[in-house]
Amino acid sequence: MNNDKVWVSELNTHGRFRVAEPVKLYDTTLRDGEQTVGVVLSPEQKLEIARKLDALGIARIEAGFPRVSPEDAEAIRLISRAGLKAEIWGFSRAQKTDVEALVELELKATVIEVPTSDIKLKAYGLTREEAKKRLVTAVALAKQNGIRVAFFPVDCTRTALEFLQEIYLAALEAGAAELVVVDTIGVCGPEAVDFLVAEVKRWVGDAVPIHWHGHNDFGLATACSVAAVRAGATWIQGTINGMGERAGNCDLGETALALSCLYGVPVAIDLTKLREASETVQRLSGYPMEPWKPAVGNNLFNRESGAVATQFHIPEAIEPYAADLVGATRSIVLGKKSGLDSIDLKCRELKLEIAPEQRAALLAEVKKQSIAKRGLVTDAEFRAIYRELVGTRAVGKN
Repeated sequence: MNNDKVWVSELNTHGRFRVAEPVKLYDTTLRDGEQTVGVVLSPEQKLEIARKLDALGIARIEAGFPRVSPEDAEAIRLISRAGLKAEIWGFSRAQKTDVEALVELELKATVIEVPTSDIKLKAYGLTREEAKKRLVTAVALAKQNGIRVAFFPVDCTRTALEFLQEIYLAALEAGAAELVVVDTIGVCGPEAVDFLVAEVKRWVGDAVPIHWHGHNDFGLATACSVAAVRAGATWIQGTINGMGERAGNCDLGETALALSCLYGVPVAIDLTKLREASETVQRLSGYPMEPWKPAVGNNLFNRESGAVATQFHIPEAIEPYAADLVGATRSIVLGKKSGLDSIDLKCRELKLEIAPEQRAALLAEVKKQSIAKRGLVTDAEFRAIYRELVGTRAVGKN
């Protein structure tokens, strides 16, 4: 991370920690993200998103759940043939037919899930032994067909620890290569995540890669992801924009930004491509982001307040990191809260000549129009105000 572009508190040094290798990101926008209510992505749209994820530097893309959707199978075919640098992963339940669908698509890696908490087992009508038997059978079949498996115990954060340890070890013995710690309902705080990830590493040793998969039901998905990395997780699973069921998944961009800027932890991602990926997902999913959303919100680098505009020439005085770090640009916008410096900056941006004594009249009219329309004054509207109050001769061509 370029320290010249990050202006956070030195107090963060008290919370920093070291990791052996950069944290890697596993994206599940095309599977778990598509579970957002009302979202249906075509195979071609999934390919478009996958290309953006690849450009972003995402190491693994979960392309779909082929057994439950022919469209997912087609998306996997398209993405697998696209020549992306990222590994293409599938998703499977612990069922023979699910694994066979992966084999047919010639996938080389997959997540395999089975419920493990007593709540989920009851909902599925399974006993612990039945769940373990299904898992072992499915993992062994995948391994026999040359598929790398990450075991995904559904609702493991509400699973009795003794059974969770038992089924993790059974998965490894059957041939799983990686393990996922899964907070399916988003019910853990960061301290609980730190404890559980550390416990799993104690059970299985440092050689087994550990993933964290969390949801945002209490607004703590990013904090929990940081806690997971601190405890030893080397993979973070999540989605672009944090999209997903209920309150959504871990937001990969937000998490990468926090790890990099606040904790000094390297993350394998090109943050300058983040907004491009975010905008693509917003457009294709039909879900715009709130403008104040961290990392990708439209308001993050727009400045309306006159008091803030006076400091605009010193970005570190009003922003925690440089706009270009996340592929954004800074700008002054005009409205009810603007000040005289706002008028100066906007005139400079639009190449409009202005005398000091003309600023107050322009500002008064900007405020009047902003209040009347209950919103910002656009550049076109400001030009019209300028022409009316100052004249046309000084209007720049830009």
